[in-house]
Amino acid sequence: MSMTGKILALAGAAGVLLAQGPPEIKLEDAIVRARQYAGQVQSANSVTAQAKEDTYQARAARKPTLNAFNQFIYTEGNGTPSGVFVANDGVHVYNEQAVVHQDLLAIGRHAEVDRALAAEAVAKAKVDIASRGLTQTVIQDYYAIVAAQRKSANSRRAVEEAERFFDITQKQERGGEAAHADVVKAQIDLEQRRRDLAESQLSVDKAKIALGVMIFPAFSAEFSVVDDLEQPSILQPLAEAQAQANASSPDLKAAAAGIQQSEFDIKLARYQYIPSLAVDFFYGINANQFAVRSAEAQATGRSTLPNYEVEGRKNLGYSAQATLNIPVWNWGATRSKVKQAELRRDQAELDLSIARKTLEGSLAAAYKEASGAFAQIESLRKSANLANESLRLTLLRYQAGEATALEVVDAQNTANGARNMLDDGLSRYRVALALLASLTGNL
Repeated sequence: MSMTGKILALAGAAGVLLAQGPPEIKLEDAIVRARQYAGQVQSANSVTAQAKEDTYQARAARKPTLNAFNQFIYTEGNGTPSGVFVANDGVHVYNEQAVVHQDLLAIGRHAEVDRALAAEAVAKAKVDIASRGLTQTVIQDYYAIVAAQRKSANSRRAVEEAERFFDITQKQERGGEAAHADVVKAQIDLEQRRRDLAESQLSVDKAKIALGVMIFPAFSAEFSVVDDLEQPSILQPLAEAQAQANASSPDLKAAAAGIQQSEFDIKLARYQYIPSLAVDFFYGINANQFAVRSAEAQATGRSTLPNYEVEGRKNLGYSAQATLNIPVWNWGATRSKVKQAELRRDQAELDLSIARKTLEGSLAAAYKEASGAFAQIESLRKSANLANESLRLTLLRYQAGEATALEVVDAQNTANGARNMLDDGLSRYRVALALLASLTGNL
């Protein structure tokens, strides 16, 4: 493709992107994006991955190990081939061995695996906790944008109403039907409405920034959200919500896994009272010469007697050892570890009780909030309709010379406030429903 063709292709792609405009985000999309890009969940996933490696390591510790042992020892001579140290049977000592180690009696190894599995379960539950907390934040930020956009639309409508009233007062003044004071009052009100519109747009931009930080890999506030405040929704029965919340709560799962982990901590501490048995098998070279066979055996006065003059001594061989470790006395350290583990279990049980009560309280509060907000929606809608009608009638009365400019401005304030209160009520209900869905695991 020629350079001109490439430029045209790029321009065409850019035109498609511009035609598409900023992405439109639904609440479900925002939650999925936040879980993918926000740092809270990624951090919790990292902790889970680390806990998984702890489980792998605990399982590996129960299996035999193979190591290559490489060592050279040099010691000062004493006039004989043996050197000055009793442990060294020569001036030069070479160790090249493969070592196999196995704990035959180490009950604590089994408890370590169980404890690691419980810790991994706790970490996984904390991922869900982070995800749910993030979901609730996204819900609030999402509907903050929706509510701000609605208030911005109300402010724009209020500006149009103020402009209309300002135009009416000017015409009334020119016709000698209104005083100049009415024009001034209308103009002051119009300027205030325009400032309110600018402030409401600023609120929209700030709300988008708060959400954009979480839902994009690189920060962006160029997106729109779907306004679903008017969509019909049903509040599920409280008993059903409680059952779902108890079954899906990551806080309860984390607390229960914490109790299980503490039980394994107790077992692990008590196992330190029990003897342990380990076996080691060595195969390789342990000689004064680095060779499979020594060309000439050296007299050391100890290990080679009485055959130290035998030529071609074999250096490659094996040995084995068994070690039985019996705990006798450690000044009560083991007893203290057991007591400490029991205290952690008691704390974990308390945490479970607190988590259960907190969940029940949060669920009850969200349910009350949703039901209370729903009960007020029809009243707020009626008030908004009445305020709009009052504004229309007041404006007609003003044009007929039966109302003052102050009454019109007051009616405009009342209508704008009623519309904002209705949108706040709708947003409050939708947020409460979404939070309730989050607590029950439905979102």
